[in-house]
Amino acid sequence: MKKFINIISVFGVLMFFQSCTAQNTSDATVVNSLVSSEEFTFHAERANPMNYDVINVLNGIPNNPSTRILQLDAGTYTIELKKDKMEVVLPYFGRAFNASYGKDNGYRCTSKDYTISKSQTKKGNWVFKIKPNDVNNVSDINIEVYKNGKAFTSVRSNDRQPITYDGYISKNEEIKVKKME
Repeated sequence: MKKFINIISVFGVLMFFQSCTAQNTSDATVVNSLVSSEEFTFHAERANPMNYDVINVLNGIPNNPSTRILQLDAGTYTIELKKDKMEVVLPYFGRAFNASYGKDNGYRCTSKDYTISKSQTKKGNWVFKIKPNDVNNVSDINIEVYKNGKAFTSVRSNDRQPITYDGYISKNEEIKVKKME
């Protein structure tokens, strides 16, 4: 009986670790189809501020782990790429060189005039370099998409310090419009 309990507990631990590693990953064929179509949504899960003032404030919070990574709400912060437009909704933590009073300091913009250059690394990851031409405060966005659907994004701005985000990509959500009869 003791052997049976040990076997079941080992099996339970293995299943727990399997479920932890399989979160928010996609099949390689799905990722390749999203990358080749250049239409996907990046979902930010963590923000990595580069400013040491922000990191020092975070380290000063009691009972806070001494990391510079901020967990974000799932599904709230995204970059949505479509053929005709790009929508960016991301938070910003860091130093801004131009004050914007009374407004949200995050990245919230829509671009209809942007250029994308896509390349592949030696390891098989895809790198998108996006340069919006009709947005004033964002100079470029780099998205590196890994084979399992995870992604790393960096945003450079004209008036702020850079910031990076970790997350994953998924298919764009289709908005269904009901016809009125």
